[in-house]
Amino acid sequence: MPNIHRAPKSSHPLPRAPPSLTPPIAVFSTTSSHTNTTVGFINGLLDSIPLPRWAIFVIFVIGVLVIVLCCVCICIKCCRSSKKKQKKKKDEKVNLNEVNGKTTTSLVQPDVNDVDYGSAGQYRGKLLYSLDYNAAQSELTVGIKQANSLKAMDLGGSSDPYTKVYVCPDKAKTCETKVFRNTLNPVFNEQFNFQISKSSLLKSTVVMQVFDFNRFSKHNIIGELRVQLCNVDWNHVIEEWEDLGEPAKFEDENLGEICFSLRYVPTASKLTVVILEAKNLKSMDISGASDPYVKVQLALDRRKWRKRTTTVKKKTLSPYYNESFTFDVTFEQIQKVHLVISVWDHDAMTRNDTMGKIFLGCDATGNQLRHWADMLSNPRRPVAQWHNLLSAEQVNTTLTLKKKIPLYSRLPF
Repeated sequence: MPNIHRAPKSSHPLPRAPPSLTPPIAVFSTTSSHTNTTVGFINGLLDSIPLPRWAIFVIFVIGVLVIVLCCVCICIKCCRSSKKKQKKKKDEKVNLNEVNGKTTTSLVQPDVNDVDYGSAGQYRGKLLYSLDYNAAQSELTVGIKQANSLKAMDLGGSSDPYTKVYVCPDKAKTCETKVFRNTLNPVFNEQFNFQISKSSLLKSTVVMQVFDFNRFSKHNIIGELRVQLCNVDWNHVIEEWEDLGEPAKFEDENLGEICFSLRYVPTASKLTVVILEAKNLKSMDISGASDPYVKVQLALDRRKWRKRTTTVKKKTLSPYYNESFTFDVTFEQIQKVHLVISVWDHDAMTRNDTMGKIFLGCDATGNQLRHWADMLSNPRRPVAQWHNLLSAEQVNTTLTLKKKIPLYSRLPF
């Protein structure tokens, strides 16, 4: 058996390789961990909301759309305001820098009384009437003889005509003829008497309106005639045929007059309105008097803006006020503001009634525009003037005021 020689064991251990000095390298994915953290946070947030996922997504989309729409509206509003500022000089109707202390005639438009009340766009027929005045008895006699070739108002090609007669501006008495059935050529042969003085005669107008009678609905007007009595030769009885015209939109009534002064100070942006007095107001009470007060209203961009009222004067048709009201109106606003003056009858138990109304501004007409132009051409000086009151319906239809100033115009941004 062969001998196996083993190496003797040494008490000293064999030397080992020195450990590596390079530390181990750990590889982390920062992108994936950050994404996982964000996704986990969002999922946790969504899970905490007691709504299904689809509802949360719908609410989020709606919120984004609302924000986008608000931004678009703000941008459109800013663009429109910038365009208005750029075109403001071109659209200005009155410029204080261009006035020379006198009222510019180009500003003054024709008054309502200077314009024809209507035009005969289509043939309405003709009317034979007569006029006679008895100066000794102060009596005006209006005769309605007959009509011819009236406009057919019914479906059958006929009408049921009758004629209404009254005298403006007092309109104290209204007379009507009989109704003639199914005819376009009625023969009335009726006369009506009106008590009117010689002085009032020259300021009056006879109105003859032909209507179509309807039993169950509103009567339709066929046409009308307006004869100014100041142009009539009273040396003999007047009798003539005349074509019917288009009816007037608004009736001329004697609603009284009001006197007030206007003063504008451009440097201080102050508009002062002084209500002085009124006279010959319309009687609204059974006693033949009224309890009038005056409402002073400013409208900006045809929207109601500011309002003040005078005290109530009891039982009078010619009140005296002498009350002053001051408004802050800038130069930019004075060129697009409207001043509305209205007289009201105060009632303690019922609703207050309008007695008359007028408005002034750069787009007014007649005496109202003249007064406004005089105020602008004479800054810091009060300008007083009398004005005839108009019906509230006429002013409201012409001015078409809206309810109030919109909210966004009051905001500082």
